[in-house]
Order: sequence, then C-alpha cells, then structure tokens
Amino acid sequence: MRVDAGVIGGTGVGGRLLAMPGKVVHVPTAAGIQRGRVIEVDGKTIFAMSRHSAGHKVPPHRVNYTAMALALKAFGARACFATAAVGSMRKEWDRGTLVACSDFLDVSGRFPTLFDRAVVHTDFGHPFPARNHLLAAAKRLDVQIQDGGVYVCGNGPRYETPEEIAAYSKLDGDLVGMTAATEAILMHEAGVPYACLAIVTNLAAGLTPEVLEHGDVAKEMERGGDVALRILLESVRCIGGA
Repeated sequence: MRVDAGVIGGTGVGGRLLAMPGKVVHVPTAAGIQRGRVIEVDGKTIFAMSRHSAGHKVPPHRVNYTAMALALKAFGARACFATAAVGSMRKEWDRGTLVACSDFLDVSGRFPTLFDRAVVHTDFGHPFPARNHLLAAAKRLDVQIQDGGVYVCGNGPRYETPEEIAAYSKLDGDLVGMTAATEAILMHEAGVPYACLAIVTNLAAGLTPEVLEHGDVAKEMERGGDVALRILLESVRCIGGA
C-alpha cells in the first residue's frame, strides 16, 4: 500500500482525524507498531495518526515519533502535515494565531535520529520543507496564517519557566512546544517532507499572569480544531499541484 501523505493530529485534532471514515491499519516498524487510519480524500490517500493516541493518553516525551516516521517511509508518503499546540513568545500572536513553522530550536534533550548505527549527516537548511503546501492550503481556504516562525521544542510534560522563555526569546524563538522538532528531524531523515501548523493556545510564561492549565490549552485547540483539520486536508490536496 502507498499513501500520498501522512497527517498527524495533536491536541484537539487527533480525535477528529480518527473519527473520519477510513480503514484502521497497524503498521509494523523497527521501532514498534504504528496505528493509524487510511483515509481517502478527493483521490488522495492519507495515513492519519493521532500523536497522543486515542483519548490523549501518551505524553509528548513518550510518543513513538520514530515509528511514525518509519511508517510513512514504508508507505512512500510524499509529505507529512502536523498540528501542534504552542505557546507564543510574541504578544501580537495571541490565542488562535496559526503559524506555518519555518525553523526550530531543539532543546528537548531527546537526540532523535534514525541513524544510530551509521554515520549519516542530514542537511537541515530547510527544516520544514513541506510548509509551502500549508501556505497554499490556507490561501485556498481564505484562512489567515503567519508565514514563518521559529519553534522551540522542549521535552515536557511540564510547561516552561519565565526565565526559560526569556532565554528562548533572546535566541529568536517565536513559539514553544514539545513535539514538532522531534517529528521534523525524524521525518527529514526518513525522506518525508514535513510541515507543522502551529496553533497558539496561550502566551508563554512570564508574558501573562495567568496560570497555564492543560485543560485551557485543550479548549483552545477544540475551538480551532475544525479549521486546522481543513488546512491539513487541503494541504494534502495541494501535493503535486492537484
């Protein structure tokens, strides 16, 4: 079986993906079984995955990112599109802002790679090579999206401290999350062009006196989940100029 693209749904989107009509598929990989759903959309075949599994059970530091990348490589996917809930380090990018990430800073300490037993150095001059499809999809749907942003990836599951956010801001970070850099690295090594649609759910620590709760993040993602899913699916339609 071959698929045109993979789609990874994070908070607020993964459940929507798994609720779509399709065929449940379990893909064996060297890193374990990757579960997902094969969905047909306007002649395109998608392998849809919920990053945190059904019911949002798997925390960001325990997600099997390697299995997702290997599954899409085995499928011959031409791209992978993902959503990510993020905190914003830019006050003008408030809740609900959509960003097509353009670069990342990886401070997670995970050191993800598919090449533990071979010396392979992968160029990362273009960390999110499929991002133009996100931009094209948003334009088709007449949805406002920020063209570029630097995603800072921590390990989680805790949120960041104000001093960490201040340091990341000095390093030109725009957004902070716990997943996208790891996915970008492994997808790139697997030869699957990747793009991340970041959805701002809150201002980062130190920029607001509010106490950040995951429930508030989830509520914000639920509000924007439908639009995010539409952009992901439209991005798949954009592959190959279709």
